[in-house]
Amino acid sequence: MRTIIVYIWLITTILPTFSQWGTIAYYQINKAYITRVLCENRDKPQMHCNGKCYLAKKLKEQQDKQDKQTSDRVQNIPLLQLFATPVSSFEFLATDFTLCQECSFPYQLASYLAPLSILVPPPCA
Repeated sequence: MRTIIVYIWLITTILPTFSQWGTIAYYQINKAYITRVLCENRDKPQMHCNGKCYLAKKLKEQQDKQDKQTSDRVQNIPLLQLFATPVSSFEFLATDFTLCQECSFPYQLASYLAPLSILVPPPCA
């Protein structure tokens, strides 16, 4: 089940990247048709546009659409409100604390010092 979820997540994450490649592939396959029919500069053959204006327009539309979807996702992220009302004062309950005047430890804590010989770099040969 995890692998299916991972594959679905990967496909949905990577798919927008391939949409631009699909547009470029469509342009390369149908270059003659786009040059004859869809090119904005088909009346000016001296420009040698060959439908690149149409490709640029389509890529720009896809980029704008992807940017809009991203900004919509960012704007629609729900905010987590941690504190609903401000706290104006705290009230501590009185409890009976008995403080130990003389605390003794049954075991003495020994301090450990690392030998300094291990901190020396090895000699260069």
